[in-house]
Amino acid sequence: MSPIQLKQQNINSIASQLPCPTYERDLVKSGIVHIGVGGFHRSHQAYYIHQLLRDAQNSEWGICGIGLREGDRKIATVLKQQDYLYTLITQHPEGNETCEVIGSIVDYIFAFETPDLAIDRMAHADTKIVSLTITEGGYNFNPNTGAFDFDNPDIQHDLQYPNNPITVFGYLAAALDKRRNNGLAAFTILSCDNIQHNGAVTRSMFLSFVEKKNPSLYNWIKNEVRFPNSMVDRITPVTTQPSIDFLNTKHQLKDAWPIVCEPYIQWVIEDDFSNGRPPLEKLGVQFVPDVTPYEKMKIRLLNAGHSVLGIPGAIHGHDTINACMEDKIFATFMRHFMDNEVTPQLGEIEGIDLTDYKNSLEKRFANPNIKDGVRRICSESSAKLPKFLIPTILENLATEGSIRYGTFILAAWCYYSDKRMDINHNEIDIIDERKEELHRNAKQSEQNRLSFLRIPDIFGNLLDNKRFIKEYSKMIEAIYKEPNIHKLMKLINQDNHLVD
Repeated sequence: MSPIQLKQQNINSIASQLPCPTYERDLVKSGIVHIGVGGFHRSHQAYYIHQLLRDAQNSEWGICGIGLREGDRKIATVLKQQDYLYTLITQHPEGNETCEVIGSIVDYIFAFETPDLAIDRMAHADTKIVSLTITEGGYNFNPNTGAFDFDNPDIQHDLQYPNNPITVFGYLAAALDKRRNNGLAAFTILSCDNIQHNGAVTRSMFLSFVEKKNPSLYNWIKNEVRFPNSMVDRITPVTTQPSIDFLNTKHQLKDAWPIVCEPYIQWVIEDDFSNGRPPLEKLGVQFVPDVTPYEKMKIRLLNAGHSVLGIPGAIHGHDTINACMEDKIFATFMRHFMDNEVTPQLGEIEGIDLTDYKNSLEKRFANPNIKDGVRRICSESSAKLPKFLIPTILENLATEGSIRYGTFILAAWCYYSDKRMDINHNEIDIIDERKEELHRNAKQSEQNRLSFLRIPDIFGNLLDNKRFIKEYSKMIEAIYKEPNIHKLMKLINQDNHLVD
């Protein structure tokens, strides 16, 4: 039996194998326009909206995707060929998979070739929300100062040619200007990127751009457009050929770009919208007045937890996060880090049991089907650790809390940046924009224990803290004397002590 092509006209046949959309997709309006349709969007926001359309039959909240870059051509082509349908493969820790065809994306505009169509869709009265997953780089801020980068040539282009934009800011400004001129209410701009205070960052960057481009529009946007902060969570690895083949052989389904994800899913959003919102609380989405404590919880536990496993895991030779979790010494180290160093700094979080949350993280990280690569987790550590790990160390220094676990990870990062090899002498492929700078500082550590820390915009004022310096120096001495990650982590797990 040859596989069935994933298309709307084949839904009835496919439905005999997999759950499929039961709602009338041709009647669904694009209440949401989403810029940056990647794997995470399709496993997370689009999945929530699919459930809403399926269970609540609420037809005003479908999604129109938009791709701004030449790199979006492939997803534009695949989605169009499949009538914007795709398969979500959920990989469970027990080893089984569940599959469902998702239909919440009902249109897609390749703005790289047709910018006018994208602007018109955002300016349409049906559009209530424009959501974003454009990665941290898409927000165009200077990583050192946090200020908007007006030197970006694409930004200069958008300021000069407002009707033919390149960047997300140019598109948003053109669409909102059109709505204002047509007497329509503003849409909400909802960032779904993994950036702390993502709504506030979006607002600050966008207003900086618009103030220079169009002062009268600036005042209207400042007063009318809402930018709620949100926290999103679902591990979504890159789609690989085996997943495509799996659908072919097990379900006789031909899907050129399915999405793989874990069962866990979370979305916390500040309830502050310009022009209405979907009733996602029916599906477990939390609407809160302030997302900050939830954001801090996720960043300090999940994101930092990944690095706490990944950096020593790379040195030890583990390829995946689940392999790290299968190693009892690694799993114990991470749990001690979460319990002893992070949890004391989080306080009470409404609606969250921190013990349950940490237990769920352990299960998620250990999921043998997800196989999240250590290489991916360690990528761009210079951008991650100053946000995910170092603030916990600083807070524990201020409160006389434990710093041993976090400090060991910084020492391991130094060794990782210096040697670029695991314990079996296999080369580690480091992906980091600042890897050469990190390497230069790290390779001096055998002569000068503190050399790695002399990058102020990464390590802040840690060099000024005597307690930290004493602890870090011991860690560096130990790891360079005997780079046996297992042995060192075991010693820390047992008595929090390495060197006299």
